[in-house]
Amino acid sequence: MFYSRAKGQSTLEYVILLGFVVAALIAMGVYMKRGAQGRLRESVDQIGEQYEAGKTTGKYTVSTDMAQKETLTAGGHITTTFTKNEERRSGSETVEAMPDEP
Repeated sequence: MFYSRAKGQSTLEYVILLGFVVAALIAMGVYMKRGAQGRLRESVDQIGEQYEAGKTTGKYTVSTDMAQKETLTAGGHITTTFTKNEERRSGSETVEAMPDEP
């Protein structure tokens, strides 16, 4: 009779100990997540200004150069050949500086 009580007591102690370990891991998860987010933000800040739809402005000029040759043959058949088709884009894009967070 005493043997079964001691066995049950040992099992209960292991369950309680396991519960403490699981609770500690869950509590540490929040701090581990914050640390990972902090390292990610630090890496992103080192890259510099990034594209943001509301804070990016651009001014571009697009030039298109095209040459086309049409050949009309007997019977009314038209053959179109493009001998040159180029597009050039020049300009600039800027990202507004984000204000420092307090």
